[in-house]
This record gives sequence, C-alpha cells and structure tokens, in this order.
Amino acid sequence: MNTALDGKVAVVTGGGQGVGFGIASALAERGARIALIGRTASKLESAAKAIADAGGSAAAFACDVKDPDAVTATVDAVVAAFGRVDILVNNAQEVPQGPLLALEDDAFTAGFESGPLATLRFMKACHPHLKRGGDGVIVNLTSSATRRWDMAGYGGYAAVKQAIVSLTRAAAAEWGIDGIRALVIAPHADSPGLKGWIEQNPEEAEAFFQTIPLRRIGSCRQDIGTAVAALCGPDFGYLTGATIPLDGGQANFS
Repeated sequence: MNTALDGKVAVVTGGGQGVGFGIASALAERGARIALIGRTASKLESAAKAIADAGGSAAAFACDVKDPDAVTATVDAVVAAFGRVDILVNNAQEVPQGPLLALEDDAFTAGFESGPLATLRFMKACHPHLKRGGDGVIVNLTSSATRRWDMAGYGGYAAVKQAIVSLTRAAAAEWGIDGIRALVIAPHADSPGLKGWIEQNPEEAEAFFQTIPLRRIGSCRQDIGTAVAALCGPDFGYLTGATIPLDGGQANFS
C-alpha cells in the first residue's frame, strides 16, 4: 500500500458517491483519514463503511454546503474528531443547465451558492488548519464545459465552474506563503451525474465520446481518484495554481 498520505486528514465534499467517493477512496488507500461531507447521511455512512471495509478510515458529516453556518460547524466538527485538516476537496455542487432563456434565477443562484461560494467558504474555514500543517492542499473541481467549442446550453454551468478556477488561482497566489497549494481538476468520470446526462441525451453523448482521444470515460476511483491522491502527495509539492484536465485529452486547457 502507498502510504504517502499517512497521518493526513482529508475533507471531501460530495464524498458519498461518484467522483467524490472515488477521490476519497484513493486518498484513504494512501493513508489519509477521510471526512466525508454531503447532504445525505445514509450515502455518507455507506461510503464510510466501504472505505473502512477496504482498510481505510472515514467518518460521515452531514452538511448542506449552501448553508454558511453549517460549513463552519462541519469543519469544526471534523477538527474535533480528527484533530486537523490537511487536504480539502471541493466536489459537491448543483449545476445550472439549459439554454440561457430557460435558465431560472433560482437554478443559477443555487449553482453559485453550492459551487464557487461554498468552495470559498470551505477554503476559508479550512485555511487555518491547512496552514498549521505547513503542506496543505486544496483541490477544487471545474469542468471542460468551460472550454466547449459550442457553449449553447452550457453557459450557466460553465460560468459557475470558471468562477471556481479564478478562486483557486487566487488562493494559490495568496496562500502559497502559508504552505498551501491550490489546484483545479477538470474530470470526465462515470459518475451518477454523467450517467443521467447520457440517458437524457444519448445522441449528443455518443458524439461527445468520439471527441475524447482515449475514447472512454474515466473511472471515478482509478482514473480520477488516483490522480488526485498523487497530486496531494509530496511528489507534486511544487505544483500549485494549475488546472489539471482529467478528461482523456478532450478539452484544450493549454
């Protein structure tokens, strides 16, 4: 077993399923203790049990990431339980979808509250703990939707995801002196969200997959989780402020 993250504590929002669970599992495999954050306690508890059954350590913390008081209280609860926070993965988010004329204010607002605003709140709440460790890591999630050749139907989605990139770049610049690295990943993965999109848009999905050079969707655990776990380790200790596309080579992030 790779033990590069032994002694570390990782907070993973949206950790009960999909990409969040894949990342949490990979971090746990490398020795990190995991705080799984999300709205649905039953999913989080099942995920924590799966990590424990695989030999890792995880605990569930129910939290609505759109609630600022809940964010602060949850980070405090994680520190009370584990004593520290070394890694923060901001994965949970509602995303506004559809053409601009059909995009409701409530959906767009929810996208910002659960995306860039929740990301910022978790980053600020975790900052003193990440700083205390001296080698803290933040991993935020964006999307290749921000680089689509045809943005029709994805403007709201791309807007909230691009905001997260800007916040991450600012954190890398402002908090590097505190020993904190901040990174963004842009994954394609076999998550429940993507599977639902495929079911609703089969023809678009088929055409979409043909634009991926590797001709496959990534595995939440093996492709996305393993990459994030490596990025959080000492081998990438000089990498910060970057956007890493984990999308099979589809989008042009250069």
